[in-house]
Amino acid sequence: MDTSKPAEHFDVLIVGAGLSGIGAGYHLQQKCPDKRFVILEGRDCIGGTWDLFRYPGIRSDSDMFTLGYSFKPWTDPKAIADGPSILNYVRETAAENGIDKKIRYRHQVKRASWSTQDARWTIEAERSSGEGASDVVRFTCNFLLSCSGYYRYTDGYRPEFAGDSDFKGQIVHPQKWPQSLDYAGKRVVVIGSGATAVTLVPAMAEKASHVTMLQRSPSYVVARPAQDQLAITLRRKFGDKVAYHVIRWRNVLLGMFFFQFARKRPERFKRMVLGGVRMALGPDYDIAHFNPRYNPWDQRLCLVPDGDLFKSLREKRASMVTGEIDRFTDGGIRLKDGSELKADIIVTATGLVLQLMGGVEVSVDGSKVDLAKTMNYKGMMYSDIPNLVSVFGYTNASWTLKCDLTCEYVCRLLNYMDQQGYRQCMPHNIDPTIEQLPALEFSSGYVQRALPTLPKQGSKRPWRLYQNYAFDIVALRLGKVDDGVMKYS
Repeated sequence: MDTSKPAEHFDVLIVGAGLSGIGAGYHLQQKCPDKRFVILEGRDCIGGTWDLFRYPGIRSDSDMFTLGYSFKPWTDPKAIADGPSILNYVRETAAENGIDKKIRYRHQVKRASWSTQDARWTIEAERSSGEGASDVVRFTCNFLLSCSGYYRYTDGYRPEFAGDSDFKGQIVHPQKWPQSLDYAGKRVVVIGSGATAVTLVPAMAEKASHVTMLQRSPSYVVARPAQDQLAITLRRKFGDKVAYHVIRWRNVLLGMFFFQFARKRPERFKRMVLGGVRMALGPDYDIAHFNPRYNPWDQRLCLVPDGDLFKSLREKRASMVTGEIDRFTDGGIRLKDGSELKADIIVTATGLVLQLMGGVEVSVDGSKVDLAKTMNYKGMMYSDIPNLVSVFGYTNASWTLKCDLTCEYVCRLLNYMDQQGYRQCMPHNIDPTIEQLPALEFSSGYVQRALPTLPKQGSKRPWRLYQNYAFDIVALRLGKVDDGVMKYS
């Protein structure tokens, strides 16, 4: 540990320089201009998810009018954007607002220790030199804002497959995509059924001899135009800013409508989705590959811009197989029904490992905190943990919608504390009637695997996660910060 000089102190310390971390920096500068803040980023550049993932076709799985920041219009013609365009948007935002100058790169936060007596956090970060050497540096802050995303950056989820060492070709996980991988003219099998798989298949099919998407069970897949024609018309007539906010609200309201429709009338919604698949693939295609066992929005829907997945299936450049893997062989994958898929390359698009706060070890007054034993307050704070907010987006809408609201709320909270002379805020439940419920009502594998490690949610507000943007606007932008549950001192 670097003990040669005292720990550097900041009013607010932000962890992560991705989409939400840069947004947090902007909101602090605008609404809390007197607050001194720093962003600690474990990697050597801005971008988070949009810099980490480099696989072919990487793109947003929601529209950029809602995934974009509330304060910076998205002006690219494509509403469903590719990864490099999103990365450029995030970096441009940081540079335009001087937020890039607040970032300390190669600082991997490991521990955060709260002292009630001092009313401050002590942060320990591992600082890498980039040449294999590292040291531990300390910072202190009055308020800790975690913007480190929701999954583990070091490794994705990779189940054990019998015989994988027998396979003579190359096995690749999308989270660690080798830029030198040559798949032109090769037979590729992509294992998975989620957003990554439906992105990879049409992208790789452009060069590969054939791509097979192998799924254990189907997902709901919907097509949407990559460009929003109404947005283009509005931009031409009224300019970027007006067009952005009109389309943003239209998409928010449509998203909320269809989510509620899917929840209340799942069979009808399911027929609509499958009807779209039939239209895209023709009456002779077996749509069992797109007919999940679960109801719509028990997991996220997969979005395919301009129906690119359907196009590659129609043109026979790609195919879908639904079945369970028996084992890998030297030349591909054998399924439990005895059939075999030949492959030169196997891509394991098998998902993420959900991880809160980047795996940071948290302690309060010398006692280590088990986040799984806490309860989530307003989707951002944890019971009995002071001056800590973890930015987490929606499961049924764009990530940034909730991140923007959370950062606005943090600024309101900080300003309120300053006005009242408080140094500490901490959500504390005193209602014995509140039941503890699972953190997320989602059947996706990455969520179910992580549930035992996640904070619980409560049976009613402010401990309940409603996953509803309009409701959160009322609660976070307009609701009281002194609500009787948040304790100040």
